[in-house]
Amino acid sequence: MDIRKLQRAIVDGLEDVKAQNIVVFNTEHLSALFERVIIASGTSNRQTKALAASVRDSVKSRGMQVMATEGEDNGEWIIVDCGAAVAHIMQPSIREYYHLEEIWGGKPVRMKVGETKTTLVKASEPEPARKPAAKAASGKPAPGKPAATKKPATRKLPVKPANVNRPAAGRAVPAKAAPARKPAARKAAAGKTPARKVARPR
Repeated sequence: MDIRKLQRAIVDGLEDVKAQNIVVFNTEHLSALFERVIIASGTSNRQTKALAASVRDSVKSRGMQVMATEGEDNGEWIIVDCGAAVAHIMQPSIREYYHLEEIWGGKPVRMKVGETKTTLVKASEPEPARKPAAKAASGKPAPGKPAATKKPATRKLPVKPANVNRPAAGRAVPAKAAPARKPAARKAAAGKTPARKVARPR
């Protein structure tokens, strides 16, 4: 039996039911009966029993044997004997009181415990709303986006009035200035014809 596969199966069974503070110790130098001791915590009797059942299912599903299970009556401390590895599932107060780490914790085994599993969003579930990108405090644009270029302000020239007379002095006369007086037309006397001039003899 590969001890690494067995300890992985036990740890996976504990993680499936959210066990706390999982530790694995190598005990080959302390006992000839088993090679690994695995300790984990459950918050209640119900959880410790569920953890023990999950460990048994995980080990058996991979073709390995579970020798015995003890302590399921009260659920405070359950031992799952898997031959080369023994799992101790304890409530926090019991674990703190007996402190098995002092007995079996000489050689801890490094394992990837508590790996995060990626979850896929179901098609029926709405996707989470995306938050707008926060603007930097300095007012600079976010990286990766070109800065918005501002067009230079065009200065409008004053419109030249249509009726402006420019005298020789160079000063503009406003269009509303009084127009130059035109010579008055001579009006003929009403009802009178203009007198004809007769040439006098010299």
